[in-house]
Amino acid sequence: MLDKVISKTRPPHLPPKPRTEDRKHLHDWEEMMKKSRAAGDFRHGVILPCFAFVTSHLGSEEKRRKALQDRRLARERRIEDSLPIWEREIVPDWTVVHRNPNLRRLWWQGIPTKLRAPMWQAAVGNSLVLSKGQYARDKALIVVLMTASDSYKTCLSRARRALASGSFPTTVLSLLEDDIRTTLPSIHLFMPEKGPMYQDLRDMLCAWVVSRSDEGLGYVVGIAKIAAMILLNMSADQGFIVLRNLLERHCLRSFYGGMATKDDVEAYYRIFDTLLADGMPKIYFNFKQHQVSPAAYLPDWIVPLFLDHLPFEACARVWDVIMLEGDAFLYRAALAILGVLEPRLFFPDKKELLELLRGENKAALEVAKRDGRLLNNGKYEIYGVDEESLWERISSMDEWWRESTWKRLIERELPDL
Repeated sequence: MLDKVISKTRPPHLPPKPRTEDRKHLHDWEEMMKKSRAAGDFRHGVILPCFAFVTSHLGSEEKRRKALQDRRLARERRIEDSLPIWEREIVPDWTVVHRNPNLRRLWWQGIPTKLRAPMWQAAVGNSLVLSKGQYARDKALIVVLMTASDSYKTCLSRARRALASGSFPTTVLSLLEDDIRTTLPSIHLFMPEKGPMYQDLRDMLCAWVVSRSDEGLGYVVGIAKIAAMILLNMSADQGFIVLRNLLERHCLRSFYGGMATKDDVEAYYRIFDTLLADGMPKIYFNFKQHQVSPAAYLPDWIVPLFLDHLPFEACARVWDVIMLEGDAFLYRAALAILGVLEPRLFFPDKKELLELLRGENKAALEVAKRDGRLLNNGKYEIYGVDEESLWERISSMDEWWRESTWKRLIERELPDL
C-alpha cells in the first residue's frame, strides 16, 4: 500500500521525492501522530489544528506580559526610591529642574506618587487666581478672581442652585454624564451612582461648566478624563484650580474654545503637520496620500490629554512632563504615538487607516482578545502601545526634536501669542 503513494506526495509539476526523503517524512509524520495522541489532540482520526502553536503562542505572550510587568514594577521602585532626592533637591524649589539637567531627567522619569499633587500644582501655577478684590485681564474680559478655595466653592454653589432650580442646561448635563460613563472604566471609581468618586467628579465638572459660562463657553466632551486624573491625585478644591489653570495654556485653551478659537486650532494643525514632515516624513507622505489631516486624530488625543488612548501608567508619566514642559511636550508625545504605531499605518485603504487611529482596527482587536489583553485601559493597548514603547520613542526623538523649532513655528503660525 505504501508503494502506491510513495514518491507521489509532491504536486505533479515537481519531480518526485527521493525514496529516502519520502521515508523520512513518513517517519516524521508518525512521530507527530504519537505526540498528538499522547497530548489528547487526536479525535476520530482528525488532528485538532494549530493546538500546539496556539499553546506555544499563549505561553510566549504570557512571558512577554510578565517581563513587561516586571520592568514596569522595577521602574516604579526606582521612582519611589528617588523620593529622598525629590524632597531634598526639588520640593523646596521646584524651578531648580529648569537649571539642573540631572533633576530635569529625574522629573521626566516620573514623579513619586506621594509628591504628584504638590508638584503638579507648582508646575501648573495659579496665574488665574489673585488675592480677593484684585482683578486680572482674561482675553477681553475683566473678571474678579478669588482665592482657590473660594473660587471652587462659589462655582459649585452656583451649579447646585442651577441644578436644584432646573435651570442647569439639560443637554450639557447629558453630555457630562455620558462623559463620566466613559472615564477610566477599568478602575470603577467614577462609575455613575456607584463609584466612590463619582460625586466629586460630577461636582467638579458642574463647577467647571459654571466657570466657563461667564465666557460664553460650553461643555467639551473629554474634560471628564482630565478632571478624573486630577482627582486621583488631589482634593476637589485643589484640583479645580489645577484644571482651570492647565486649560488656560494656549494649546489646550484653543482646543477647548469652540468656534471662537477655530483659527488657532487650524494653526496648531499646521504646526503638527510641519513637525511630522520634518521628523517622520514617511508617515507624513502616507497621510497626505490618504488625505488624513491632523484634524482626524489630534483632537481625540489632546482634548482628554491622551487618557482615552494610552494605558494609565504611560499617561500618568506623560502628564508629569506636560505639567513641566507645557504645550511643546503635548506635541512631542503625539508624535511619539505615531512613531510607535508606524509599522501599522501603511494601509492601502483610508477607512482602515482611520479605524486604526481611532483604536478600532478589527484585526488588532481580535489578536488582543485572543492574547487575553485588556481592552478597557487605553484604546492603543491593542497595538502593544505601553509606557516602555512610548518612552523609547520619545527618547529617540532627541536626534531631531528641537525646542527652537517649536518656538519658531509658534511665532510663524500664531504671531499674536
